[in-house]
Amino acid sequence: MKYASKLLLILSSVPTLLLAQQSQTDSTQLQEVHIQGNRLQIPVSQSSRNIQIISQKEIQSLPSTSINEVLRYAAGVDIRQRGPFGTQADAGIDGGSFDQTILLVNGIKFSDPQTGHHMLNIPVPLEAIERIEILRGPASRIFGINGLTGAINIVTKKADSHSIFAHTYAGSSFENREEEGKKGIYWGKGIQLGGTISTEKQQHQLYLTKENSNGQRYNTASDNEKIYYQNQFQFNDRNALQMMAGYINNEFGANGYYAAPGDKESEEHVETVHYSLASTHQLGNKWFISPRFSHRYNEDDYRYYRNDLSKGRSKHYTHTLSGELNASYKSAYGDLGLGLETRQEKISSSNIGKHERVNFGAYTEFRTSQIKNFLINLGAYVNYNSDYDWQVFPGIDVSYLIGNYWQIAASTGSSQRIPTFTDLYLNQRPANIGNPELVSENAWQHDLTLKFNKDRIAAKAGYFYRDIDNFIDWTRESTAVPYQAMNLGKNQVHGVLVNFNLLQPLGVDQSLRFQVDYNYLDPSIINKTENKILKYGIKSLKHQLVGTLSYEVKEWSFTTANRYLERISGTPYFVSDFRVGYQRNNFRVYGDVQNIFDEEYLEIEAVPLLGRWVTLGVQYNLKFR
Repeated sequence: MKYASKLLLILSSVPTLLLAQQSQTDSTQLQEVHIQGNRLQIPVSQSSRNIQIISQKEIQSLPSTSINEVLRYAAGVDIRQRGPFGTQADAGIDGGSFDQTILLVNGIKFSDPQTGHHMLNIPVPLEAIERIEILRGPASRIFGINGLTGAINIVTKKADSHSIFAHTYAGSSFENREEEGKKGIYWGKGIQLGGTISTEKQQHQLYLTKENSNGQRYNTASDNEKIYYQNQFQFNDRNALQMMAGYINNEFGANGYYAAPGDKESEEHVETVHYSLASTHQLGNKWFISPRFSHRYNEDDYRYYRNDLSKGRSKHYTHTLSGELNASYKSAYGDLGLGLETRQEKISSSNIGKHERVNFGAYTEFRTSQIKNFLINLGAYVNYNSDYDWQVFPGIDVSYLIGNYWQIAASTGSSQRIPTFTDLYLNQRPANIGNPELVSENAWQHDLTLKFNKDRIAAKAGYFYRDIDNFIDWTRESTAVPYQAMNLGKNQVHGVLVNFNLLQPLGVDQSLRFQVDYNYLDPSIINKTENKILKYGIKSLKHQLVGTLSYEVKEWSFTTANRYLERISGTPYFVSDFRVGYQRNNFRVYGDVQNIFDEEYLEIEAVPLLGRWVTLGVQYNLKFR
């Protein structure tokens, strides 16, 4: 545990006397926000679920320039990066795979039916994010299919003034390396431009991003562009219209990303277009409705031999059309949420073929606090899929308030993941083939959590048990045959979590935030097929210890963010990052040092990640009113 000792040494720099110190001049408290569900808006302090909120202030203080990098400090979230600078990464929650987690922006699904590898293709820059909500546990009752182990919801800001924004950053290892007969220094840089317009009746936001790098090793260079636009028209205090649109164009070398060691010369081009239109309406004092439509298009061009496109090339085109009608009703007995949604998924692919499926869902949720000291949420999601027929996902969350500061919460619920088109129909011989006979993964999860929240201190400890039926992995009997997707049996996970969060004023113009999270997972596969080689198996985290310490004094801020991770298989590693920032008027300057101790580690097999890396950035944000 030598790495853990480094982390504990760094975190021990927090004086224990801070717990007793109180400021007479600063009344800052841990921010109270409402979870942005599709139907009911619930304060975090009144939620019976395990939910983490990463605020804009926390995002700004972390040594990160992409959503991928921010999420690696989130409790229970397993970010497994292939490419640097946010190019390509997978996200799992509490031992779940990248296909078992659902990602949303303002409650709108960004999942791709081809593969979960595209889940983090998000055009939203960090500057536009108000907060990130992470729901751990079954999310199908709230967000529908494919929220098997959890959900990540990115909530964007609302423009409140006219403003212009510029952000430029560049980084390097400053280390001369020689690979494939060439010698040089690896680097990366980016620039973001944006602005907002805000009047009494309408608000607009537009952001443009351009990033490129020569990678972190041979054939990992990237060239990325992003565009994000958002608006809102406020007709009156009861009716509003919102629009969101985004575009991504990513081109990157994919050495070792998917098929090592033979893919040394591989390359991938990904384009994603997404837009949505939604409106909100307050009908009287009790009814609230919100219809919503969205479309996502993704184009994935994978070139196994980038210098010879006549062979080993895979091209995939997916369309996802979604429509929703969400509603809520307030009564003296509690709040009722209900609604309908439909989702059509299409793919046209060189090695998957042409396929289409339709999904219909109906849901209801009831929340009440009418029983003294109890908060109760119960509901169900009824789903019909054209390939997988009818299924129901019920669940209930109950919490009991003990005095003013303590809360004990329990929840149980079910969820589902429908196989991707890659799981079902891929024909990539001799490497991988799909299995059209796959059935959906279904899970039950049970949680018990004890929470404490007083003034500037929040803490919790909990246990969960998850049981997945028809767990999917890729298997083969020998290296002479391709991998094929199979339903293996049960995947069972026991998990323990502990969290402590302190926000402490230290006097005039000074404050300190300290947070530490520990997560333990004990997963197993039961009834797996004997004598089979598993492609993925169980490679989830076993131990995850994350600690961040931020100190602000006048215009200066200092943050150390540290991670110790140990997987079921693989070598444990400790990564320590640091950011120093200076804010003066409209300018903000920061410097990051990632991987201070130059740790060698892998998150995906055959893809060594960045060693020590230094980044310098400058931001300019001018508000006109």
